[in-house]
Amino acid sequence: MAESTRLVDLVQTRIDEFLAEQTPQLASIAPELDPFITFSRGFLAGGKRFRALFCYWGWQAVASEGSVFDLAPENSARADLPAVVTAASALEVFHAAALVHDDIMDNSDTRRGSPSAHKRFESMHIDGLWLGNSSVFGKSAALLLGDLLLSWSDELFDTGLRQLPSADAARAARTEYNLMRTEVTVGQYLDILEESSWATAEEAELLSRAHRVIVYKSAKYSVEAPLSIGAALGGASLQQRAALREYGLPIGIAYQLRDDMLGVFGDPQITGKPAGDDLREGKRTVLIALARAGMSSSSRRIFDELLGDRDLEETQVSMLQQTIRDSGAIERVESIIDRNVGQAIDTIRDAPLSASAREQLIQLADTVIKRAS
Repeated sequence: MAESTRLVDLVQTRIDEFLAEQTPQLASIAPELDPFITFSRGFLAGGKRFRALFCYWGWQAVASEGSVFDLAPENSARADLPAVVTAASALEVFHAAALVHDDIMDNSDTRRGSPSAHKRFESMHIDGLWLGNSSVFGKSAALLLGDLLLSWSDELFDTGLRQLPSADAARAARTEYNLMRTEVTVGQYLDILEESSWATAEEAELLSRAHRVIVYKSAKYSVEAPLSIGAALGGASLQQRAALREYGLPIGIAYQLRDDMLGVFGDPQITGKPAGDDLREGKRTVLIALARAGMSSSSRRIFDELLGDRDLEETQVSMLQQTIRDSGAIERVESIIDRNVGQAIDTIRDAPLSASAREQLIQLADTVIKRAS
């Protein structure tokens, strides 16, 4: 995984460079804008960089055989590397924007063990003894930070596209990027819609609706889209793109299913989120849909009354967790994860892609589903 480690380092360096380039512009407008840079640096420091990695390996899968870090400078794939690093960095900036907005909508106070953006701005309001409602200020300011990060991700992505020698590859990558932005935005809407409208939906439809949220809010955006963007940067054929999508979607679904499990049962010391955070937020995930299907009507009624209560006590969280365990939903979700990963790996083994990339994508599949945060 040395090549992936090297890529992660290059992405962090490119992000740091980009934020440094933005600093003088904001400083020239007003010194009060410094939190936009400071908070952005914090949210963009570290992390697993899955989206950047999938983008890189999507490119590497079609661009060349072997490590591009060892190739001669005149090799065309090596010449494209700065463009790929910049595009992959843009995906991480986009992800940061999505997290800022997601935390506002979910009323999440923490992100990776630290205060979320809107809570940081809220603290500024409180500490400054400013007028008005500190919570409203915090959410409004964080919304603007998320919008700024979205704008910056587009700017950075376009910078990467301009570095590509092939105009056709640049157009194809931009098309994939635009599709990703649309899908994740409407997927986020479907998520908040489900939290509000589930009670009026047909019981038999809840699982398929939860699965739809997984696909468009997370699976495509986390794995399939970065792979497709990377492949487009490398001038992939239609057959190669199809193979990467057939791998990417099931891995993305498995990725989000693992995330949903961690949102209910994860260790707060590792996830950086309170225990059972998704239970307090009332997330209507596949895990929850399967759990409800395995409950008695009386248990389901009590479960529904408690799920989404922001003031759940630890004992109530533990009770909900145990109810989910007793329903058999955990075993069913683990089975779905295993089936999706198996399907993805079977697809990638004989795909018309570089051998090194196939090997790395198989390893990444294992990393994605066995993570603890």
